[in-house]
Amino acid sequence: MKKVMKWIMLGFVLMGSLSFVEAAEKELMGAGASFPYPLYTKMFSEYHKETGVKVNYQAIGSGGGIKQVLAKVVDFGGTDAYLDDAKLREVKEEILHIPTCLGAVAVTYNLPGSPTLQLTGDVIADIFMGKITLWNDQRIQSLNKTVNLPKMRITVVRRSDSSGTTFIFTDYLSKVSADWETGMGRSKTPSWGATAIGAAKNAGVAGQVKNIPGSIGYVEVIYALSNGMPVASVKNKSGRFIAPTLEGVGLAADTDMPADTRVTITDTAATDGYPISSFTWVILFKEQNYGGRTLAQAKETLDLLWWMIHDGQRYNEELKYGELSKEAVKKAEAVLRSTQYNGKPILK
Repeated sequence: MKKVMKWIMLGFVLMGSLSFVEAAEKELMGAGASFPYPLYTKMFSEYHKETGVKVNYQAIGSGGGIKQVLAKVVDFGGTDAYLDDAKLREVKEEILHIPTCLGAVAVTYNLPGSPTLQLTGDVIADIFMGKITLWNDQRIQSLNKTVNLPKMRITVVRRSDSSGTTFIFTDYLSKVSADWETGMGRSKTPSWGATAIGAAKNAGVAGQVKNIPGSIGYVEVIYALSNGMPVASVKNKSGRFIAPTLEGVGLAADTDMPADTRVTITDTAATDGYPISSFTWVILFKEQNYGGRTLAQAKETLDLLWWMIHDGQRYNEELKYGELSKEAVKKAEAVLRSTQYNGKPILK
């Protein structure tokens, strides 16, 4: 009888262990960009309701997300700045990019009456480089003749962390301002002036701008809109002042996407396209057998990403993110199908 009870108890222990392993495989870990965080929060909540799979995503910035993926401590990373060829060669193991949505980097500010301003790329660059220091500067006033701009000092708020939003912003400014390109350049972590105030994540920048009169910052547009903050219309390559709307972002994305999906769409040539638009990506290793990952865990990760580029797209517009085009979805599907486990395809 004792032996029978012993075997029964052992069975319960084994069943419990299997349940623990199964439960562990039902929770996925991600980290990275705060740019798409409001959308990802909604997507992952709905995915959990539909599938029972929990997704723990930490919005630590694109730079942090890339580091976490390369350290192999998360299932996937989020980034608004794709890994360039030099970085991919440095990593050696193949990294894949899956676009998940489109977004706009908005220039937001804190001025009396919250006027809607029109700004050009060169003026934005000079403000953030500290060359324009007062709101009633003639260059700003000439673009906004009907607005009574105050003689108020401009306080620049920028990201303090390694940020894909910053990369999008600086990528755009490098295209429209020679001074910015040579002095600051494209970077997730540019060398800002000593007077700029740093804040972590999009939410941190939005919070600082909202609390500091006379301040200006750059954030993914939902962070400004959800806080009731004004956003500037920015002059595009066609000479039109375009607000950061879904329509403007969608038009900016109307471009050929390469097979690996890595593309920049800032400073668009689209007549009514918003010039500071971008895709954001989820990144992961092509070979999914690493660090003790099981095939089931790899399959769970790919199932999530497949859902995000298909069913999950229905949540994009309500949160002010652009949906992927049919072409982008097709390219993303091909990238996902290239994933492997022990060199063999995971998805059929």
